[in-house]
Amino acid sequence: MIKLKTNSTMSNEIETPEKRRRGIYLLPNLITSAALFSGFYAIVAAIQNHFEAAAIAIFIAMILDGLDGRVARLTSSESAFGAEYDSLSDLISFGLAPALLMYQWSLSSLIETSNILGKIGWLAAFIYTAATALRLARFNTQVELEESKGYFQGLASPSAAALMAGFVWLGTDYQIEGSTLVIPALFITLASGFLMVSKVRYNSFKNFDLKDKVPFITIPMLIMLFVLIAIDPSQMIFLVFLIYAISGPILTLIELKKRRATRNL
Repeated sequence: MIKLKTNSTMSNEIETPEKRRRGIYLLPNLITSAALFSGFYAIVAAIQNHFEAAAIAIFIAMILDGLDGRVARLTSSESAFGAEYDSLSDLISFGLAPALLMYQWSLSSLIETSNILGKIGWLAAFIYTAATALRLARFNTQVELEESKGYFQGLASPSAAALMAGFVWLGTDYQIEGSTLVIPALFITLASGFLMVSKVRYNSFKNFDLKDKVPFITIPMLIMLFVLIAIDPSQMIFLVFLIYAISGPILTLIELKKRRATRNL
């Protein structure tokens, strides 16, 4: 007599798929939270007129923002949630915080001249914030394309924030009133916003590998750079990011000239 297996026995022999694990990765999102905290602290410090502390907090957020992605890749803990959380953190730390810092330190003084100029001051800060949001949205939709080509289309939001915060830090370090530098502050705010949403190409340094060999002279040059930054951090950091911001338009113009010369041949 043949015994038939019951439905319960057959169901036990069928392999059940593993349940999808719920939750988020702790370490990279914890670093992102620390970057968000630094950006929020920069806003609070700017409101309380602690401009140097606010600028330094933005640079700390930059360092943490660079770490969370690398940690996620090294620990194989990349996720869509982490990418979205990082983008929202960047909007606060590199969009809202630098704009408010620049407004509180310098652009708000335009209202002392006239109401119209006062409106131009806060509108310039808003334009920078909106440009940061647009830059982040475009990057999120083209992230694979930008990473594969090794360059950014438009100035990256952390670099733009470094330019803004570096200028404020430089002014406060040399005890210069923000109202005295209101015209350069207005220009830097609008130029940073424009460069973020532009199609100007910037080297992303994604292809730089720390495991590769470099010429011996590279090490002494890096040591010298660290020494110069230690001597005058505000001046050197602002200068580095100013050169980087200018390098994009210059390299783009050179590339356009090369293409035109190639077409004329």
